[in-house]
Amino acid sequence: MTHRVAIRPPVVERVLARRGRLHLFDALDPRRSALLVIDMQNAFVAPGAPVEVPAARDIVPAINRLAAELRKRGVPVIWVLHENLKDGENWSGFFDVFITPDQRAAAAKALSAGNAMQKLFEELKPEKADLRVTKNRYSAFIAGSSSLHDVLKSKGIDTVLIAGTKTNVCCECTARDAMMLDLKVVMLSDCTAALSDEEHLATLENMIQQFGDVLTADEALALLDS
Repeated sequence: MTHRVAIRPPVVERVLARRGRLHLFDALDPRRSALLVIDMQNAFVAPGAPVEVPAARDIVPAINRLAAELRKRGVPVIWVLHENLKDGENWSGFFDVFITPDQRAAAAKALSAGNAMQKLFEELKPEKADLRVTKNRYSAFIAGSSSLHDVLKSKGIDTVLIAGTKTNVCCECTARDAMMLDLKVVMLSDCTAALSDEEHLATLENMIQQFGDVLTADEALALLDS
């Protein structure tokens, strides 16, 4: 089931008191926007996968619909996939510390290049013109993680719409760093998924207070059309 959460009234009141409005943007420029779909690969989405996020399967239809609408508006769709070396040695700070030794091999293998777990989940509908970028950290924007920032700069993009999983890990880390690189950020509340409603909501509330806007897919489309 998709997350059914709403930003709590005290947080809304705090945001309004601080900046006088809840949402950041009156309009979004499709010529300068991109959809980042983060980690929607088998390793995270497929049933029984080593790092499964079950709720990620529920957002697949929303991502497919949004991507199709954005392509009509000339907005690039960028699939951002997590990829480490087969043994995980290029991120020992994670694989050596945050998972048990008996789980390390399966997780590292699933996140390595060429593994079937690296493929996009089969129900997603990428198109040939879409872009793909691999990252080796939670955030796609920190130095050495991926080529994403250069890709966006080359296309004159200053606004990112963020979808994918986990809301509170790779999506949030990427969104935070995007904002600190002076990009405009929109976290898509109905196109992101975490392991629990509580974790999902925590990120949405962090985002709207400090790092970007929080919109549904339809709300984002309305701003792109305004």
